[in-house]
Amino acid sequence: MLGSGLGGVAERIAGAIRIPFAGVPGLPPATVAGHAGEFIAGNLAGRAVLAQRGRTHLYEGSAAMALPPRLFAALGIGVMVVTNAAGGIRPGFASGTLMLIADHLNLSFRNPLLGAVWSGEARFPDMSDPYDADLRNSARRIACERAIALEEGVYAGVLGPSYETPAEIRMLARLGADAVGMSTVAEVIAARAAGLRCLGLSVVTNRAAGLGAGITSHTEVVDAAGRAGATLGALLEAVVAEIA
Repeated sequence: MLGSGLGGVAERIAGAIRIPFAGVPGLPPATVAGHAGEFIAGNLAGRAVLAQRGRTHLYEGSAAMALPPRLFAALGIGVMVVTNAAGGIRPGFASGTLMLIADHLNLSFRNPLLGAVWSGEARFPDMSDPYDADLRNSARRIACERAIALEEGVYAGVLGPSYETPAEIRMLARLGADAVGMSTVAEVIAARAAGLRCLGLSVVTNRAAGLGAGITSHTEVVDAAGRAGATLGALLEAVVAEIA
């Protein structure tokens, strides 16, 4: 899953076959700038992959965020790699920082598993290690070998669509969040319920509210994510090549 401004990573996929969200029953279109709203099937690092370029968000009124992970599971995909653009909370997390997600906080106060249990899914999925330890170890080692600066931390998922206030950022810092964004968490919960292993990476695109100068804009977020796309793409391609 390629988040805000990160769709350029998909250009690394060879033999690409593109399927718009409209071609998947029940999946609404992506409406936010920086989200193309398509699936891309092809090959990356010699592996067959299915990339999701862009996403729909809870704040868009969509209750279908669990659909892509369920689609992946139904197709026999065993690993989901999810990326996002995020605001940096931890001191030193400036624009362009790559953060390996070690854990998350679900502060959207929504859960994609509400309702009837889908076939093959756990009713009470264990979330003690939502981001697979082996995949994280692989990402850390590859980043070290390639001299890619890679931090690690906790991602706070909020509902949006407004950006956070300085008081909310201070609260998130006290709760243990290192970065904040409006996606990823619901998708990972759904993926774990379906038995998928998950790897998460955030691109810090800006300092969170009250921690930097000026105001935050979506244009700034998309532009900063695009600049980090080449580094992220190189890391992802190497990680995919090693997935067992």
